[in-house]
Amino acid sequence: MTTNHCVFCNIVARAEPATIHYEDERVIIFDNQLDWVPVQILVVPAAHMSQSELWRSGDLLAHMGDLATQMGEKHCPNGFRILSNFGRDGMQSQPHAHLHVIGGEFLGRYLRQGIG
Repeated sequence: MTTNHCVFCNIVARAEPATIHYEDERVIIFDNQLDWVPVQILVVPAAHMSQSELWRSGDLLAHMGDLATQMGEKHCPNGFRILSNFGRDGMQSQPHAHLHVIGGEFLGRYLRQGIG
């Protein structure tokens, strides 16, 4: 389904361009357009759903977690993070569920001292 309001649905439908690393019937993996760190890869379910729905999905989340780990190991051999943002305060910018794989350099400490 293509919608003008969901960038990720449009990428799944090939209505918007993306550098795709992997795709199957349930998941698509592509480069994030952001450039905060050298490697920013998104692992996205093909079907539109919320972050909460993804995290309650069981098998789909396990599949995405396995693929995210594979992408991290391949593209960030010295280490990486897998992130999932929930809501505005959590810095979620797209309503379509997704996981971030980030790395390619030392990522440093978390935002507040004493954490990590």
